Amino acid sequence: MLDLDRINTFRGPAHILRGISLTVGEGEAVCLVGRNGAGKTTSIDSIMGLLPVRSGKISFRGQDITRLPAHERARLGIGYAPEDAGIFPDLTVAENFQISHWLGASRGRPAPSADAELDERILTLFPEVKAFTQRRGLNLSGGQKKMVAIARAMTLSPFILLLDEPFEGLAPVVVSRFIDAVKKIKAMGISLLIAESNLNTATRIADRLYAIDRGEIIFTGAPKSALENEEVMKTIRG
Repeated sequence: MLDLDRINTFRGPAHILRGISLTVGEGEAVCLVGRNGAGKTTSIDSIMGLLPVRSGKISFRGQDITRLPAHERARLGIGYAPEDAGIFPDLTVAENFQISHWLGASRGRPAPSADAELDERILTLFPEVKAFTQRRGLNLSGGQKKMVAIARAMTLSPFILLLDEPFEGLAPVVVSRFIDAVKKIKAMGISLLIAESNLNTATRIADRLYAIDRGEIIFTGAPKSALENEEVMKTIRG
């Protein structure tokens, strides 16, 4: 589904990603785990095309997308929910969803009318969204914004979903709620790549883990193996 081959990415003069390679299979949930500043968000931004890669190759469903702009990657079926949710504050929740619907229309999906009902899959994941579809993004709580960001990415009908710190700042009971939603997304056959700081949380949802530190992949394998690896645990916990 997704393949990164020796990616190098800079932020200004700073060399952040140093030759990282990773893959996500069809219908697979993969977590990229690391401390803050390890390179997780830069990895997601590189895949989404929000940061240009200096060298290396990114392939999606067998197609080289290394130089494609972000909106073209979205049209191919790469959904994205950023760490800060990225909700348009002056638009309603329904209008935020319509933007993804319109992008999806270029892939043969009809664009909805202004009063179109919510996608059934969104209500399966987050039924509470229906209660605040007419609320402006500015007036949503932090948890609601993250919920809308994931739901908005789902309206694109993605093949893969990139989630950047989706559980950050949430109460434990809410984290469990979001984990259930992620498991439902995986059950729909959608691949997932999730950037996550908490290794214990990652092990609850991941088929495989990549651990990243200082822009380099330091571990690849099953969640259980990561928990048993003292060096990985020490690095992630700082």
